[in-house]
Amino acid sequence: MKKNFWMGNLIAVVCIVLGLVAWIMLPWQGVLGVVVLLGLWLAFTRTGRVALAATRIGIASLPQRWGASSVIIVGIAGVVGVLVAMLAMGAGFEATLKQTGNETTAILLRGGSQAETNSVITRDQSPLIGSLPGIAKDAQGRAVVSGELSQVVNLPTASTGEDANAQFRGVSDAAWAIRPNIRIIEGRKFNVGVREIVVGQGAKGQYRGLDVGKTIKLGNQDWTVVGVFAAGDAFDSELWTDIETLSSAYDRRAFQSVTVGLDGKEGFAKLKAALDDDPRLKLDVQTTQDYYSKQTRQLTTIITWLSIVIGAIMAVGAVFGALNTMYAAVAGRAREIATMRAIGFRGLPVVMAVMLETMLLALLGGVLGGLIAWAIFNGYSVATLGSNFSQVVFQFKVTPELLWSGLKWALGIGLVGGLFPALRAARLPITQALRAI
Repeated sequence: MKKNFWMGNLIAVVCIVLGLVAWIMLPWQGVLGVVVLLGLWLAFTRTGRVALAATRIGIASLPQRWGASSVIIVGIAGVVGVLVAMLAMGAGFEATLKQTGNETTAILLRGGSQAETNSVITRDQSPLIGSLPGIAKDAQGRAVVSGELSQVVNLPTASTGEDANAQFRGVSDAAWAIRPNIRIIEGRKFNVGVREIVVGQGAKGQYRGLDVGKTIKLGNQDWTVVGVFAAGDAFDSELWTDIETLSSAYDRRAFQSVTVGLDGKEGFAKLKAALDDDPRLKLDVQTTQDYYSKQTRQLTTIITWLSIVIGAIMAVGAVFGALNTMYAAVAGRAREIATMRAIGFRGLPVVMAVMLETMLLALLGGVLGGLIAWAIFNGYSVATLGSNFSQVVFQFKVTPELLWSGLKWALGIGLVGGLFPALRAARLPITQALRAI
């Protein structure tokens, strides 16, 4: 008997967990279908109308139980707020790097390299690259090719003054043509052959001493900040200078990457085919959109799974809070529920009444948590280490998709939290409940 009891409970718990996972994974069309079917059942069946009437009675008594009901709302709001905020961090980082690349430009790295940090391209390869088909030409007929060098430097952060990694990029003049979205918003561009730098607007806010006209020490040499640029992507986190000046200052004689403009829609295919056929160039090529998208996968995967784990742990607490509250509500409404049962309310309408009441509270909690996450975190700027071991400044991005996911979590918690109290209400002995009053 005892073994069967525990086995039955275990099967019930497993079914509930699987059902909750399936609910959270449902697309919006599936959830909408469930809601429509439930609405039709409530509106056009006798049992549904009875359940709706019982629900109205329960909702009408909520003001008398507002203190206990707020436990459900606040608990679920906390779960949704934390979950959406963490997912918004991953979404913001992913969006920033995806905006950095496009399909009209390509990046070349040493064969087998996954990022610029472990890539080396010798300077004698640059003329060969410029002669390949598929690369765009400028007005003077020159190949739009920018050999680039990236140096990680330490700068004090604006918030704490502690050193953090920043990316110091050396670029050629073609870099501005390859990335036309980058514009100077303060000061001017750096001059070639002079220790002058321009800084991204994100880097200016992240680090100290990057105002126009200021002098900073990098590599035991003084550099003058002459401008601030806006890119709207990961380049906002960088410092730029002339590649020859950077190469001389750090004694770096090779490129780490070469970025090129592509000649039309077929440009990438032509360039890739030419590289494959040239044994002198053992280089990998990919569009900058693909390259920067790949840089986000590891971090966004970690953030997503961490969000799910933390959200699940908090959700367990919220479920127990909902269970405790709804059990107390059922006990406090024993006379009311017994009376409804005595005058003809069957078990199913009573179950649905308690479930709908819990789902309503869960819905309020989900909306509240989503609004809090959006108000506090949407557009909030932070920085994290990117693929080049330097800080990337990005903004949290609370999207409608994330808010929808948070709302589904809230309703799932309400579903589980209200199920067992609802079943208890339906099995409540009528005579015993009436005698207990």
